[in-house]
Amino acid sequence: MTDQAEPTEAGEGRGTSRLPLPDRARSSLDAPPPLSAPRPLGEVRTWPRSYHHRLTSPLPGVRALARLAREGRLRPPVDTLRQIPDLPFAPGPLPPTGPAQTALTWAGHASWVLRIGGLTVLTDPVWSRRILGTPARVTPPGVRWEDLPPVDAVVISHNHYDHLDAPTLKRLFRATPLFVPAGLAGWFRARRFTRVTELDWWEAAELPGAGGPVRFDFVPAHHWSKRTLTDTCRSLWGGWVVTAPDGQRVYFAGDTGYGHWFREIGHRYPGIDLALLPIGAYDPRWMLRPVHTDPDEAVRAYQDLGARALVPMHWSTFLLSAEPPLEPLHRVRAAFEATGRPREELWDLPVGGSRVLE
Repeated sequence: MTDQAEPTEAGEGRGTSRLPLPDRARSSLDAPPPLSAPRPLGEVRTWPRSYHHRLTSPLPGVRALARLAREGRLRPPVDTLRQIPDLPFAPGPLPPTGPAQTALTWAGHASWVLRIGGLTVLTDPVWSRRILGTPARVTPPGVRWEDLPPVDAVVISHNHYDHLDAPTLKRLFRATPLFVPAGLAGWFRARRFTRVTELDWWEAAELPGAGGPVRFDFVPAHHWSKRTLTDTCRSLWGGWVVTAPDGQRVYFAGDTGYGHWFREIGHRYPGIDLALLPIGAYDPRWMLRPVHTDPDEAVRAYQDLGARALVPMHWSTFLLSAEPPLEPLHRVRAAFEATGRPREELWDLPVGGSRVLE
């Protein structure tokens, strides 16, 4: 199934990177359309009942689930579990940053502490030891919750349990600004969050930062949503482009398969500095390819986006599929080396690791 959503207004860069962009292929030589006007914060909106028409691949049916059960490829082979102690884990203090600096700290899986434009932003925060339907995490959170600076905003990519974790969110102040996909605000308002902004693809909202507004654009992903037996694709899914007042730009992909959206995002939002892309939970490929990039596809996506640096995520935390625990790291390093790009453009951080954008 192909995407049928109408493209609305989207983003042109508000500034340029301090380093020249890599020579990447673009989807078009045309200038990107102008940025959409920011939506009001906390706006109450009406949405379609379903987003099935936004799927770019059919969801697995009964036959696929039966094959998965028959093959038994739900977890890594037992003999590869000895790799778990070697998973990179190096927690440390968050680096000091000024209001004009962008810094990342990996808490694990798709959870990042992003400091940009003077704000501290959490992405898909999951600090719980367990999530529904999978074994306990194999590396602890890279940042202790009590060591976090005040959280200025949270972005959520979709409602799957490894990205939307109720016990973690319960720790937040209820007035924390939340940016969520269309159709998901009700879940948060039912839990007494008071500043929830839900957006459709290519829409944006802003928060005041130290040097001006920080912009949050919601962008498409090749994925889906489901949290209960009756809400399949009732809310949207996607990634976030966060842009500082000086134009520094971070793309957080959330959860996604590989496809045409990366080239489109790179065209609409030129000058992406950091591309946070998933590299794990990809085996068996016949089932997971439409919704989870493998390491080679993540490198292709980074090139499609025209980003300055690739930042791998979505591995080394929860063992969600059948690849050996260390395989995503080895494969992404090999695929990146094959591009000929400078090694410093691969930010393969350990869980708990930090880096500041220069």
